[in-house]
Amino acid sequence: MTLSVALQHNQGAFCLDVAFDAGPGVTALFGRSGAGKTTIVNAVAGLLRPDTAHITLDGVTFNDTATFLPAHKRRVGYVFQDARLFPHLTVAQNLDYALRFGARPRGRDRIIEMLGIGDLLARRPATLSGGEKQRVALGRALLADPRLLLMDEPLAALDGPRKAEILPYLDRLKTESAVPILYVSHAVEEVARLADHMVLLTDGKVVRHGPLMDVMADPAAVPLLGVREAGAVLRATVEAHGDDGLSTLRVAAGPLQLMGVEAPVGAEIRLRVLAQDVLLSLEHPTGLSAQNILPVTILAIKSGDGPGAAIALDAAGDTLLARVTSRAVASMDLAPGKSVFAVIKATSIAQTAISGGVISGAKPAP
Repeated sequence: MTLSVALQHNQGAFCLDVAFDAGPGVTALFGRSGAGKTTIVNAVAGLLRPDTAHITLDGVTFNDTATFLPAHKRRVGYVFQDARLFPHLTVAQNLDYALRFGARPRGRDRIIEMLGIGDLLARRPATLSGGEKQRVALGRALLADPRLLLMDEPLAALDGPRKAEILPYLDRLKTESAVPILYVSHAVEEVARLADHMVLLTDGKVVRHGPLMDVMADPAAVPLLGVREAGAVLRATVEAHGDDGLSTLRVAAGPLQLMGVEAPVGAEIRLRVLAQDVLLSLEHPTGLSAQNILPVTILAIKSGDGPGAAIALDAAGDTLLARVTSRAVASMDLAPGKSVFAVIKATSIAQTAISGGVISGAKPAP
């Protein structure tokens, strides 16, 4: 199923002019506040009629010069930043409200189990945590049997523990549900964990879009993602769990020893490696506390406005990203095509940067 979006819309001095396609899986709209993300999803949902638009979903026209399909006929689910549950209804009644719109009731039990909300059915929204409310809102959207699910900053109002609570359920939703998702966020960590494809927005324009791993590892995207948030996403296979708390993962370029991996042996996972946590060495280093050393080849170097430089690295077909100083680039004579070694500390990858879902269409690591 493919969502095709091309629209122009003026809001005062702000002009939104975007075009992109979103296929199966999770497509993230990423950008800073005011980039136009919510305007796009509102247009897809039918809550906004753009000045000019051509929006289609799997051959069904939502918008063009002669057509504007009303929101209730689009079969699009929408999960907002605030859950927007009916406060006077129980969780069960909130869920069943979706059945008024042609949902298939036989999916109710599966959705309740998938989202872990079975114990909440008799409660009212005022008694739920923020993460619980969002899971109920997600269940209600899924029960409406949508062809497409829109999620607009669904975790933005949650604190760290509540985000950590709901992220595994979003991982599971992505793995078990066939519904394509358009996911709006300005949090790189969420996008890196959940998305298959990424659309980068700045000032109402699409500046980069494509498979998540390609966009995240593009040195030119570092200023858009933020220098402290930029990094690559790798696919990996869990090989073993040690008694000391370290797990062995296999990526294309070799083994990695990491902390906080809860996936079972044999599982295919993804992990995010920040560019600032990758060191480069001209020779295979010895005598280091860091045990993760991968042979890589420099693909490209992008110098920033300041003293830093972003370096894309070929790691046996995967792409890593390193951020070093321009002075290091000069002193090490770094250039595209040069072979070096990437060093990654086992403690540098946070548990929240490791997820159980593989990227759609990606081949498992050997």
